[in-house]
Amino acid sequence: MVLLRSAMTKANLERKISLLQATAINMTDMVGIGPFIVLSSVAGIMNGPWFLYAWVAGAALSFIDAMVWSELGSTFPLAGGSFNFLKEGYGPKWGKLMSFLFVWQTMIQAPLVIASAAIGFSQYLNFIVHMNTIESKMVSGAVVVLIVLLLYRKIEAIGNISLLLWLGVLITMSCIIFGGIAHGNFMAPVMQINDGLSPNLAFAGLLMAASSKTMYSYLGYYNVCHLGGEITDPQRNISRSMFISVAGIAAFYLLMNISVASVLPFNTITDSNFVISDYISVLAGNTAANIVTALILWVAFASVFSATLGYSRIPYAAAKDGAFFSVFAKLHPTKNFPYVSLLVLGGVAFIFSVFFDRVSDVISAILAVRILVQFVGQGIGLILLSYRKGRDFIKWKMPLFPLPVIVGGVTWLAIFYSTGLQMMLSGLIVIALGVIVYLVKSMLAKEWPFEKK
Repeated sequence: MVLLRSAMTKANLERKISLLQATAINMTDMVGIGPFIVLSSVAGIMNGPWFLYAWVAGAALSFIDAMVWSELGSTFPLAGGSFNFLKEGYGPKWGKLMSFLFVWQTMIQAPLVIASAAIGFSQYLNFIVHMNTIESKMVSGAVVVLIVLLLYRKIEAIGNISLLLWLGVLITMSCIIFGGIAHGNFMAPVMQINDGLSPNLAFAGLLMAASSKTMYSYLGYYNVCHLGGEITDPQRNISRSMFISVAGIAAFYLLMNISVASVLPFNTITDSNFVISDYISVLAGNTAANIVTALILWVAFASVFSATLGYSRIPYAAAKDGAFFSVFAKLHPTKNFPYVSLLVLGGVAFIFSVFFDRVSDVISAILAVRILVQFVGQGIGLILLSYRKGRDFIKWKMPLFPLPVIVGGVTWLAIFYSTGLQMMLSGLIVIALGVIVYLVKSMLAKEWPFEKK
């Protein structure tokens, strides 16, 4: 028993994930069910052919934010991503609070992200097999369970599974895009993008509201940072995988939206619950629509797989650092992965997947919980780190620093505001509760700010 405990203490994650595998993990996490679910709601919010601008805005923010992640990820290529970034960025005192708040919110929002993809899977399955509410919940719960079972293995096997799932993503998106091109009216939505557009404050408000939906579809470009301790040549591959992922997925999303808008009337797009399936049905009939819907389900499943993989490393990293419950630091004795973290997050995600009914119920909540601590807080932490350590300390450097950080932070705050008062309050309440829990924990352990001088 002593020898087993000693081996577990010394065990470390292995760098087995290549650039190709890291990019596959990012892209499968990014696509998921998001673009197929929110396409209609984005068009409805913008209420005109200019809804394509919301997808451009999401890509721009993702690219800018990827610069922040690249600087931090290449400098601290460790499991846990933002946990390490916030701890290092805010220093030995405030870094403890900020990193704890990130893990605290992760235990809430990570299962929400996983559950949202599982619920979306169940919703789209209704196009093929009509189910009642209980049956839909059983399907979404089963998706989470199956994902946990697939992830319960060595990381090199997971990398190969990711490539297989990624292939499904590429095939699905290519089929959707090719259908629009072959239809012969592909460029019409682009030519009409500014018809009736009034670039005023009202439009800016709608753009931010719609961008909160498109950003849900882009989230995941940073998943590689959560797996930093398992990436080969991290100082090069972390940034490369993110920029390749953002560029590739942005192209896919824009081409997909243009394809759909070139075939379906605008009212059909805004009113459809299965817009891609309806789009394929118009082009090639019900059989083809069922096949593409099955591919969409493949993509949704792949997204849950990738997201769960990345998030399971965050409580592990925090526990290994001594900032979270020690049980989460355990690695599987033979398969060498953080199995306690995986099982707990999977269990909470399972509960959420059968509790919520629709993806739209959780998208705004996911962003409201995450924006202040993770995205805005991380950017501020990078500026503080650069001031304290100097820019030479950073392994990958963005151009025009700190301008991209400031632009990204202001945009994130605008999206946070666009989620609405109720969601903003929920995000602030999660942070406030996290602060209280941290202070109680620190007082009992006599740590900062209660440590003896």
